[in-house]
Amino acid sequence: MINLILFIIIGSIAGVLSGMFGIGGGVIIVPALVYLCGFSQLKAQGTSLAILLPPVGILAFIEYYKRGQVDVKAGILICIFLVLGSLAGTKIAQNVPVSLLKKGFGVLMILISLKMIFSKG
Repeated sequence: MINLILFIIIGSIAGVLSGMFGIGGGVIIVPALVYLCGFSQLKAQGTSLAILLPPVGILAFIEYYKRGQVDVKAGILICIFLVLGSLAGTKIAQNVPVSLLKKGFGVLMILISLKMIFSKG
């Protein structure tokens, strides 16, 4: 029952933040599944990828597209290489120690945060 409530809260927060900021829900979902629900890093990553396929992409895309806020050409090109990169990243992740994977994820989030906080404009 507790996990059910946590899943609802995690999904709601990740959905709102994805819609507001255009972030991948995985930024919220992966740490939440690891630290609040006790998932392994790999299970959290796999679950996050499965979750995000249908709902966020389609609904958020429609809303942004209606307002002229989508570059379709860029989106298609990035999508093609995102698929290829995801395949490569998945194979790599399966062969990296979980502790290193968690640390790498954390470092990536810190670097992105610092860039956003200290960039001009």
